[in-house]
Amino acid sequence: MSETVNLNAYFERIGFSGSIAPSLATLETLHALHPAVIPFENLNPLLGLPVELDQKSLEKKLLTDRRGGYCFEHNILFMRVLADLDFSVKTLGARVMWNHPPDAVRPVSHMLIAVDISGQTYIADVGFGSLTLTGPLRLRDGAEQATPHETFRFLDKDGTWHLEARIGEDWRLLYTFTLEEFGEADYRPINTVLSTDPASQFRAGLGAAIAPKNERHSLSGTRLSSYRDGALVERRNLLDVGEVKEVLSTTFGITLPASDALDPALERVVAAGRAEA
Repeated sequence: MSETVNLNAYFERIGFSGSIAPSLATLETLHALHPAVIPFENLNPLLGLPVELDQKSLEKKLLTDRRGGYCFEHNILFMRVLADLDFSVKTLGARVMWNHPPDAVRPVSHMLIAVDISGQTYIADVGFGSLTLTGPLRLRDGAEQATPHETFRFLDKDGTWHLEARIGEDWRLLYTFTLEEFGEADYRPINTVLSTDPASQFRAGLGAAIAPKNERHSLSGTRLSSYRDGALVERRNLLDVGEVKEVLSTTFGITLPASDALDPALERVVAAGRAEA
């Protein structure tokens, strides 16, 4: 948390011009704006490029270069911004359960932020891909909580918290966590594995997500899904590298990296999409 934060660059990137008092209203505004503008994406691991977590690298990539990143990049940047604004924050580790059986034994592979405001704890998470929170959630057992997009709830199971999202009529488990603090150093070896291990989903496939007001857009491989007011309005498969690059640039607002590895990596993604069709 000691790294210098360029607040002006961050505020300009997300379009923020409100009060910077460490209040719930400020947190809610920042939490809505961040995932509306800065996309979730994993192009660096896909291209074999490093994922750096120091502040200078995060600001260059997410702010100056107008890229995005995955959970550690988003939430470390967001945590440092909040800390610089005098919020009381600590970082937590989560076990991702989305698309896994509820009894699966999962490693810690995700980061979230606990924010204490006026004696209440809120969970902030601006980096969970296609179901990224668009508002902070009060850490309260069983209470259904609306955000600008979906409704969520926490369930406390003997000190292990479960975060669920209401999808249609069903509740779906996103991840589990405890309130044991994870320091930034604890995330670095996990980040190395997720960004370099050939078996990692971030090395093997393409993902992108963004959540503008009343909308969500997500890309999984070559499948693009778009929602408005919670309803699916479009789902289609992208057919070639040119179409993938156009969608990344326009729908997700990503300035594509100038890398010779980009087109070959996207060719593999397109080929995998055709094989699954």
